[in-house]
Amino acid sequence: MENNKIVFFGTHSYDRHAFSDINRDNNYGFELIYHRSFLSITNADETHGAKAVCIFVNDRADRAVLEKLKKNGVELLALRCAGFNNVDLKAAAELGIRVARVPAYS
Repeated sequence: MENNKIVFFGTHSYDRHAFSDINRDNNYGFELIYHRSFLSITNADETHGAKAVCIFVNDRADRAVLEKLKKNGVELLALRCAGFNNVDLKAAAELGIRVARVPAYS
């Protein structure tokens, strides 16, 4: 079975409702795991077995966190924001973790 787990950090109830509704309504079949806490080195192990991690502006994705994500099997870091100063892009590229972000705010 293909890995279809996505772990979200820094979420609020409206994030959880929106992503869960889209996942259900479109029959995507992703396993969505939500954390209210922000991603950091202390909780990066919560990503074990996930193919993707979705973060917001207060989450930290420095080299140490990205190394842990890679060890846990993460291939994609998706940002729910336009800014990316909280992500070590060089480390992500070296580790083979793709990074996607919101191109602009409306």
